[in-house]
Amino acid sequence: MIRHKLVRIHSSVEEARGKQIANDGTLRWLSELIDAEYQGNYLLDCIKHDLDEGDEDDDAKVVSSLSRFNPAKRARMSVCNILSRHHDVTIEEIDRVAERLQGVCDGLREFIMLLGTCQPVRRPLATNIFRHGQMFGRHVEKERIISFLLHDDDDNTRLAVLPVVGDTGVGKTTLVQHACDDARVSSHFQVIMLLEFSYTSAAAAPARSETTFVLRPKHVIGDAGGVDVNVNNPLDLVELDFGSKRFLLVFEDVDTRKKQVLEDLLHARTGGSSSKQGSKIIVTTNNRLVATMGTVKPIMLKALPFPEYWFFFRAHVFSGRDLEESPGLVAVGKAMAKKLDGSFFGAKIVGGLLRNNPNPGFWRRVSGSSGIEDMSALGDGVNYVMDLSQSLLPGNVRMCQMIVSKDRFSQTELAGLHGASAAQITSWAQGPYGFARVLLCESLLPFYNLYYIADCTAGLVNGYSECEEVPCVSVVQFNTTHGVSISSLAS
Repeated sequence: MIRHKLVRIHSSVEEARGKQIANDGTLRWLSELIDAEYQGNYLLDCIKHDLDEGDEDDDAKVVSSLSRFNPAKRARMSVCNILSRHHDVTIEEIDRVAERLQGVCDGLREFIMLLGTCQPVRRPLATNIFRHGQMFGRHVEKERIISFLLHDDDDNTRLAVLPVVGDTGVGKTTLVQHACDDARVSSHFQVIMLLEFSYTSAAAAPARSETTFVLRPKHVIGDAGGVDVNVNNPLDLVELDFGSKRFLLVFEDVDTRKKQVLEDLLHARTGGSSSKQGSKIIVTTNNRLVATMGTVKPIMLKALPFPEYWFFFRAHVFSGRDLEESPGLVAVGKAMAKKLDGSFFGAKIVGGLLRNNPNPGFWRRVSGSSGIEDMSALGDGVNYVMDLSQSLLPGNVRMCQMIVSKDRFSQTELAGLHGASAAQITSWAQGPYGFARVLLCESLLPFYNLYYIADCTAGLVNGYSECEEVPCVSVVQFNTTHGVSISSLAS
């Protein structure tokens, strides 16, 4: 039966999560197991949803179809009547997934034997994926990063560099920070520094050819020995002396211009560092050209496959609610997840909104929102959150400003605005800021939690007061304490 095969695969995957796997072939094998597990669970989830809308006879047919003798062919004969009415999955899809599960199960014994040669690692207790900094998915990629960091290089004349490449919003920063937070990594490096570039002047908007950067520490783990890591010139990092300490430097969001600065920095440090052998560099970027500066094969991140993304989205939306009690919402939720197309920000924002408004009519209205329909798959994080949130706000609420902050000072939630009257919204806006502070979403990173917060006011709808309509421009301000602030200001 498919369920039985999924139990076998899941137990093997869980066993692998508790091992330190350094062999790349074994990691690729684990990646295939994880992907097959999600595909199988998604298939059963779709069939179960179809049965919830079908009858008991159909239920009996599908249960008997998942036979231990030949699941693919028996499934083809058994679910024809259901699939003629419901179209979440096709007969060919059932055949393909069942055959793949059979294929991966055939090699599980050998996979378990390979795991027996791997060292065990300490794992935290399983918790809700949105609490305590737990990360969803990316286990194989995380282990590849850790394997790179713990590997002792033979060449001590240059720093080893690992590029992590992927589109904006795909989870590069989250992945790297979780890897740095792993006990094996934090105990291996005496100093871990996450650094980010910013322009010397955001307001002046200098010509691109004249743009210069400053380098600031986003977060420091360990003892830097009293070294002042605030450097106005990135090349000043060459002069930093960590003594005999093994260090890890992480440079985030590197483009082609910043790449040249980093290459100059690495060239200057080559052979001249007194730091302990084994110090490493990680670079995150959305540009494949930047990956050429790596000394090892880059890690390429893509959006999660839909079966895996669906379970991420479902956990945000239903969060402990029994799906059997709301089969109609499941269908709308799947349609919504497909529109969001792999966006983690979208799952958090839309998921929180739907979770607090479990009404099919409301869900359908949100699903039909033109703002969601026109969203790019991932896009720029800040702009994506602004555009999506603005389209989801009630008609009498207007977003005036959005900030990304390390401090959560929201007074209410996005979902709460939909059930609030204009008087309530106006009352919220009477606080010290003059706006209703709304938490749009939050990023639960291990040691750098960011909150995306909107300042909203009540607008003119059916007699309500409205902000004066004036032309506006967007001003981007860089602040090392509170992140990026994008404000709409009168021109």
